[in-house]
Amino acid sequence: MVAIDTPASVESFRRFIISSTCKSYAPRSYLEDSEVFAEREDSLGAIYVEAADKVTLKKIRDITFVNARDILGIIYNSKSGNTSLKWRQLKRNHGKVTGEASANSLTNLAESGVLTLDWVESYLKKKSEEKANEVTN
Repeated sequence: MVAIDTPASVESFRRFIISSTCKSYAPRSYLEDSEVFAEREDSLGAIYVEAADKVTLKKIRDITFVNARDILGIIYNSKSGNTSLKWRQLKRNHGKVTGEASANSLTNLAESGVLTLDWVESYLKKKSEEKANEVTN
């Protein structure tokens, strides 16, 4: 598990959730619409969108697609329980992602733009320094 604490746009976090859950079967129009988000029940690994305006569109498999505007926060928990992330609005469409992510989720976070190359490089540098310190101690 890797601790995540990074600024991110709501759109990049939306893309992360879709690629982690339903990219293979979501309608293309939903994938391309920045106001369409995926939600899932608690028992399956909760995904919840807190928004000022939200309307349910359609349920496909275990995902309920919603049209949401003015996003205040998003909670994402993976089915496996290995990833638990929250996006919180700081200003309009910009916010912060915090929580813990699995190796698989790290890949999706990077591909969706939540994690930047700078974040990955900084994380790898920190880990290599920790290993170097373990060897010298």
